[in-house]
Amino acid sequence: MAAAAGGRTGSPLWAAAVVAFALASSGAVFVEDLDESFKENRKDDIWLVDFYAPWCGHCKKLEPVWNEVGIEMKNMGSPVKVGKMDATSFSSIASEFGVRGYPTIKLLKGDLAYNYRGPRTKDDIIEFANRVAGPLIRPLPSQHMFEHVQKRHRVLFVYVGGESPLKEKYIEVASELIVYTYFFSASEDVLPEYVTLPELPAVVVFKDGTYFVYDEYEDGDLSSWINRERFQGYLNVDGFTLYELGDTGKLVAIAVIDDKNSSLEHTRLKSIIQEVARDYRDHFHSDLTIPTIVVLNTSNQQYFLPDRHIENTEDMVQFINSILDGTAEAQGGDGVLQRIKRIIYDAKSTVVSVFKSSPLLGCFLFGLPLGVISIMCYGICTADTDGGVDEHEAAKKENSDRELTDEGSEEEQEEEKNENYTELSDGDLKQKDLLEKKKD
Repeated sequence: MAAAAGGRTGSPLWAAAVVAFALASSGAVFVEDLDESFKENRKDDIWLVDFYAPWCGHCKKLEPVWNEVGIEMKNMGSPVKVGKMDATSFSSIASEFGVRGYPTIKLLKGDLAYNYRGPRTKDDIIEFANRVAGPLIRPLPSQHMFEHVQKRHRVLFVYVGGESPLKEKYIEVASELIVYTYFFSASEDVLPEYVTLPELPAVVVFKDGTYFVYDEYEDGDLSSWINRERFQGYLNVDGFTLYELGDTGKLVAIAVIDDKNSSLEHTRLKSIIQEVARDYRDHFHSDLTIPTIVVLNTSNQQYFLPDRHIENTEDMVQFINSILDGTAEAQGGDGVLQRIKRIIYDAKSTVVSVFKSSPLLGCFLFGLPLGVISIMCYGICTADTDGGVDEHEAAKKENSDRELTDEGSEEEQEEEKNENYTELSDGDLKQKDLLEKKKD
């Protein structure tokens, strides 16, 4: 009996072992080993590729997760193919795709390559692949679909309206930031009733139990706004999320707590952070308290802000009088320092925008003039040096000629002396002859 019972309990274990072996084998099949032929054949399909190095410890840790990704993608019927490539053996191909470290996960879609920088877990990698492999803008045709999607996504970007320049910009931003978040479109009647849009078209983000509408004049560039708003006001931060938050330029307040610890101190600090993130968003997202009053001096570009809240007409009159009598603090202006600051800010903004939109164009626009100026400076310095050498040589030659001229003068003087001596000698001889004749 015991033996029989043991046989019956052993059968499920044996079956489980067979299933596990089959899954492992299937995982190996579903993850293709890629070689040099991949470069020519890849454009017909969408590929999720792990570029690894055999000696890399992180790559070895990712390998079982990658096999699970391959199995799951196949079972889902996803059009995305999963592969892996030894970047040390096929370094030229890896370099073409911009692989600089191991492991590097990329989704290759036509001529585009999307980097994955999230947690290396099966669910996160699969969610990334499905998001990027699908359409850039996903339509929401009904309220039911909108509610379903909103439940699944803690941050939801929606374009509302028809064809417009804003939609073109929205599509452009989606092609850049699809690696981080989803992008949707809908008509105004699909949105919840509590949503009020000041105008159409509009871009709206739903998060933290409310919504925010993009304003070009207050929020600036759409890409920067979406990159800032793609995070919840309060969220659990890991190493990858903190790295991405660094790209937004935000100040990040972090409560270091243990979510599993239900003590009063942990829950109190968590509730404080949540409350500040929820109720003081506008206070920390704007340089001005809105609504407010700003007085501009158009003659010198100065502006004045009230030091207290304007409650009535008397407060407003008093504020203007303080400006006129010089007691109000002026900001801005057209002084030399302010002009220098504006020039630096404008130059920095221009350079950054050019390099961000087109690095090659930026290198050409700023590198070419710098190269020409450098060549001109080098030519000027070289010409001055050569001229100095020529002048020095000319001076030496002139001195030599002078010395030669002086020597020639001395020789001529010597000859003249000799001639004079000869003439004197002849005269003396004649006088002697005359004296001798007189004696005779």
